[in-house]
Amino acid sequence: MAEQRLGLLAVRPILAMNLLATLLAIGQVYAVSMLLVGRDFGSFAGLFATLALSRAALSYAIEMRAFGIGASARRRLRTDLLGRLLAAGPAMLRTRHSVELTAVVVDRVEALDGLFARYIPAAVFALGGPVVVLAAVMAFDPWSAAVLLGCGLLVPIAMAVAGIGAAAATRRQFLAMERLQARFVDRIRGIATIVLLGRAEDEATRMAAAADELRVRTMRVVRVAFLSSAALDLAAALALISIAVHFSMGGAALPVALFVLLLVPEFFAPIRAFSAAYQDRLHATAAAEAMVDVPPLPAPLPPREIRTVAAQGITVVFEDVRFTWDRARPTALNGLSFRAAPGEILVLAGPSGAGKSTIIEMLLGFIRPDSGRVTINGADIADVVPQALSRFTAWIGQRPVLFAGTIRDNIRFARPEATDAEVAAAAASARVTDFADALPQGLDTPVGEGGFGLSGGEAQRVAIARAYLKDAPLLLLDEPTAHLDPATEAEVLESLQRLAIGRTAILASHSAAAHTFGGRRLNIREGRAA
Repeated sequence: MAEQRLGLLAVRPILAMNLLATLLAIGQVYAVSMLLVGRDFGSFAGLFATLALSRAALSYAIEMRAFGIGASARRRLRTDLLGRLLAAGPAMLRTRHSVELTAVVVDRVEALDGLFARYIPAAVFALGGPVVVLAAVMAFDPWSAAVLLGCGLLVPIAMAVAGIGAAAATRRQFLAMERLQARFVDRIRGIATIVLLGRAEDEATRMAAAADELRVRTMRVVRVAFLSSAALDLAAALALISIAVHFSMGGAALPVALFVLLLVPEFFAPIRAFSAAYQDRLHATAAAEAMVDVPPLPAPLPPREIRTVAAQGITVVFEDVRFTWDRARPTALNGLSFRAAPGEILVLAGPSGAGKSTIIEMLLGFIRPDSGRVTINGADIADVVPQALSRFTAWIGQRPVLFAGTIRDNIRFARPEATDAEVAAAAASARVTDFADALPQGLDTPVGEGGFGLSGGEAQRVAIARAYLKDAPLLLLDEPTAHLDPATEAEVLESLQRLAIGRTAILASHSAAAHTFGGRRLNIREGRAA
């Protein structure tokens, strides 16, 4: 609603230009009617040409202004949505597919372009444009004006009837598109498994069926759009025939009859533009529904409560922390309390589901306690500036996220301003050079998305190199060796042990080998310290 209000304010200049274009169109019609009855050809031909050029220039200015309004609105919405998703963090992926979230930020925001660039200007002009034409017709023939008014009122009724079906069809089309996108991404991710199990042909058949479903639903939307357009054409034809019959019975002189008849298309032009843009509104309504479920940005804290934390000697304290992911499921953290001193290594042990990863996500700032406090150097984590929290925290998870690019670029992602020498030192410390030196281009060897081309252990070493490069005093490790073979796990743990020296390190793992990591062990059971 706020964006629509901004859109209404922004289209005021477009409304003025559209009304001016309508006046120019009336002048054109008048010039044509005079030319057709043989009045002063030279003068009226020059008038028509001047008005036509002026109207074309004005139409171009209207289109550019409308495009700018749509682009600005999409930019605002996409920035807002992306900020909300980043603030929500990975917790969003527990309830919504990554493809769905991508579609919200990309496809659904793009679907709102028509609302701001076409529908809002057309909706405003659909009220003003016909009134101007109607006033010109009434000045010459009131009966024709009454016919135009009656036929014009039939169009919104027909559009409303067609719009009920179009809204539902558009909603189902978006749903079918999201299902197809999610299926496609999932199958691409698991293409090796599909091929090895001999299910490639079955999956291709199912993908074709999903694509066909999207085609059917898209054609239903187009069919409803054609019904709305047909109603408008019938109303325009009815008005034209009625007025023509009226004039054929001697209702007015020839110049007046031509003038009024030629104004009939101009009367319906704003309504036609509104009818064409009406589908944009239906698309926008369906697209906006998915945006409502995206959590809003957290309320800004008062300036006096926002804090930073010294980036040395990090102390982490949990005080009777409780947290629940879902009210229908057991509590993830149930009155958990512990303290990690500066430079201490704390190993969180316990079975899967005990709450270890929840602790890590809370320290990363992705979730907040339902009750209790989490403090870092005495400052409540909810009051710490997010940029400061990110600056003094390094995190290594189960599956490192590597991007398409070189090994060097993936390491430098932790600190973009780092020099090549610093990147090389981090790579050596994490033993990335053990395998990179054997590659044709060393650290400049390209890898695919998701670390394609590297083994699990090699990808994990790149993640460790990132942590070395960032040199953060708080190190959070969430099952960093969960998917590694014993030999590779021992090598990775050895690198992590060297990385943890002098840092406050919290390792969440249920691996037996991880318990040789050193430091203090804290057993977690059902969200409590056992």
